[in-house]
Amino acid sequence: MNAFLIKVSKTLAYHARRAQRGVRSLRWALARRPAQRPIIVVGCSRAGTTLVYKTLSESREIGSLQRETHDYWTDLHPPADKHWDTHALDAGDASPADRNTVSRYFYSCSGHHRWVDKNNQNGLCVPYLRALFPDAVFVFIKRSPGDNLNSLIEGWRKPDEFATWSNDLPAKVAVENGALTQWCFFLADGWREVVNAPVEDVAAFQYTAINQAILDAKANVPAGQWVEVFYEDFLRDPVATFRQVFEGCGLAFDARLQAHCADVLDIPYNAFSEIRLDKWKDGRNRDKVERVLPQVADVAARMGY
Repeated sequence: MNAFLIKVSKTLAYHARRAQRGVRSLRWALARRPAQRPIIVVGCSRAGTTLVYKTLSESREIGSLQRETHDYWTDLHPPADKHWDTHALDAGDASPADRNTVSRYFYSCSGHHRWVDKNNQNGLCVPYLRALFPDAVFVFIKRSPGDNLNSLIEGWRKPDEFATWSNDLPAKVAVENGALTQWCFFLADGWREVVNAPVEDVAAFQYTAINQAILDAKANVPAGQWVEVFYEDFLRDPVATFRQVFEGCGLAFDARLQAHCADVLDIPYNAFSEIRLDKWKDGRNRDKVERVLPQVADVAARMGY
């Protein structure tokens, strides 16, 4: 009986949420109000962007879908439209129709005209997102190359989690001598050149491509709309570092959020192992990471490492 009541409760809650989204969508259609200063979290996959996104989502001043939005954005602009070359979008891909569609969707789902968003491809799309929302605030999470490369390599071994979108990819993937056959994370220009490479070379390619794209796009974003932070600072002092992020986004950082951030590292936001600095140095991928560190040295230096 309890199981039946639980099922009924879940069904009613589901339909209530659908009805609420419908009402909000109609309300948006009447006012047609664009999103206001949306917060876009960018960074390489496995750089700590989920930690920042989930923590920003704790703010009561903004809305959040509480999930990755990769599917939403790729439905709006399928990779096939760019011949599967890249997930990147530029200002020329933006349109008033996109602005209305996105504004309506996030408002209907979150109930807020200001919201936070995050997915693996956002970092390749800063020019597009800025063209859609010129007042958007971008939060760039930087992670040291050793630990980020190590986590990317581990992620490539989890295709059920990070390659679910790539089943229709029009290329044969044989990374790591054919051991890895599904493309993970995101596509950047030149990805076909590493489909047969060792996994560490693919990780180095992705780390370079997305961080380079973000740094290049930064030049066209006003300083007051750009928040940049080292992932390692969250580990050293999460409260002070999140205070910097919240205040940079124009959000209050009250006692409730301070208490949340004090314990945030105990919340397993998709971490593969213990959260600590330089864990790549005593991990199983150390030799692989050391081999490709020179490949990412230039972009890492631009990031401040």
